[in-house]
Amino acid sequence: MEISGNTILITGGATGIGYAMAEAFLKAKNEVIICGRREEKLLEAQKKHPDLHIKICDVAEEADRSALMEWITTDFSNLNILVNNAGVQRDIDFTKGIAEFQIGESEIKINLEAPIVLSGLFIPYFTGKKEAAIINISSGLGFVPAARMPVYCATKAGMHAFSLALRHQLSKLGIKVFEVVPPAVDTELNLEGRAKRGSFKANLTPAEFVGAVMKGIKDDVFEIGYGMTEGSIKASRAELDKSFQQMNSRW
Repeated sequence: MEISGNTILITGGATGIGYAMAEAFLKAKNEVIICGRREEKLLEAQKKHPDLHIKICDVAEEADRSALMEWITTDFSNLNILVNNAGVQRDIDFTKGIAEFQIGESEIKINLEAPIVLSGLFIPYFTGKKEAAIINISSGLGFVPAARMPVYCATKAGMHAFSLALRHQLSKLGIKVFEVVPPAVDTELNLEGRAKRGSFKANLTPAEFVGAVMKGIKDDVFEIGYGMTEGSIKASRAELDKSFQQMNSRW
């Protein structure tokens, strides 16, 4: 795929993997739009990269998604790539009942419903455009779930299934569907849960990970892993079950 000369929308693009992708796409000479819920983070990103276009948007909210679509179609007629990156992760202990699930941010709405709806909104807009693509950010935890965060893992497994099915459907329209499968990356994801586990810090930076992602997109690798997630993508059921037991041995 051509990774220059595109117009790209990245949800959750002000921090973490989304921001690293925005930087990489800008460096490759693309027009880049990022959206997110926190205005201060969007402004920080734009201050570092004045060419970035920014939009406050909570992708979990139907009204915000519709407003985003209207703004994009009015002001960015050349948009041809959507990166579904926005996501949240929470530790939820169902042995305590339903209470932890019901409070706080909805992983289902943000991680799964929003990418599905946004893809549906933009597919007609992308049809017939050169180098049109949807890039879904899933997770290695969609292949080997961590018991302490069951809903997050379920949403990412759903993103994997959605990407597979959508890729098959959209092949007839010429729209490519990529799935990016990160391992643990040093981002703001689930800082509260990480602190409870002793301030776990991943050794992989977003920029390093995104360097591999950009190469995968350029080479039309439709399931892009890194390190251990490269193995998860290709693993047998028995290998995935073994990894699951090892990961969750202390739960």
